[in-house]
Amino acid sequence: MADTYRCFWVEKDAAGDVQQSIIDRSVADLPSVESPSVRVAVRWTSLNYKDALAATGHPGIVRHFPHVPGIDVIGEVIDSDDPQFATGQTVIVTGHELGTSHHGGWAQQIHVPASWIVPLPQGLTPREAIILGTAGFTAAQCVQSLQHHGVEPDSGKVVVTGASGGVASIAIQILSRLGYDVVAVSGKPDQHSRLKRWGAAEVIDRNDFIDDSKRPLLSARYAGAIDTVGGTTLETLLRTTAYRGCIAACGLAGGHELQTTVYPFLLRGITLAGIDSAMCPMPQRLEIWNRLASDWKPAGLEDLANEISLDDLPAAVDSMLAGKHSGRSIVPM
Repeated sequence: MADTYRCFWVEKDAAGDVQQSIIDRSVADLPSVESPSVRVAVRWTSLNYKDALAATGHPGIVRHFPHVPGIDVIGEVIDSDDPQFATGQTVIVTGHELGTSHHGGWAQQIHVPASWIVPLPQGLTPREAIILGTAGFTAAQCVQSLQHHGVEPDSGKVVVTGASGGVASIAIQILSRLGYDVVAVSGKPDQHSRLKRWGAAEVIDRNDFIDDSKRPLLSARYAGAIDTVGGTTLETLLRTTAYRGCIAACGLAGGHELQTTVYPFLLRGITLAGIDSAMCPMPQRLEIWNRLASDWKPAGLEDLANEISLDDLPAAVDSMLAGKHSGRSIVPM
């Protein structure tokens, strides 16, 4: 094993401007971690919206510089002081503090607490697991939340917003596989045929979906929703979700502010369920990954994948932040 590793390095220069570079670092400089810990050779990583923010030094994501983004890793154990993980074992590391306050997966090696590690479940190849990544894990949590709140396939239509993005595109496939009537909302007309191929029964343009009126309630049209956008999109969902429906909210690409009233909650009894993937408890984390490897495994994963290199990441980050990205960008390391 080489004594250096390549990584995507984010730092601030003397003027306080964020700089990106791809550099070689000494393995001895990997972050120290309390025992038990695991060192992993990264075989695959990916690009998520949080990674794009981290790569540009967003203060809500990155608190310390220099930094290595990357909240997703599929790799092989190099060494471990936890007996449950063996050298050469293929593992998944997503969420926790990886790629935020802890150096992440845009590197050829990581060193993390053993408590962050999930063994790769049977039924998933490493490539399939990285296409899923945090996006698939988040999508599955959203579906699980809808089910927990009584939204079943026979309850009515379920909306998925930001439909061509990583989380939403996987959510559509899972919901479709489970028999839900899926309505996809997207601002990208060129993606509509793909959305139907992934399982959407109906596709609505984002501009036709958003209602800017000030009415506290609109016609109740949907049994539930998975919202990856936030802002006015979520406001519209709150006013159009039917009695006892549920909205699983997991994104803010459309804005972090929310203007609403209590009427959807008091008069229709809807649930707004927040989805947090980073700190999901391990028992639920293992359950979801096992679901993704079996009865919830999307059939069209390869159709989502766009394989890029470490050198391609700056351009991919710009595309994602400009709202032009779709599917899942995966990076072999």
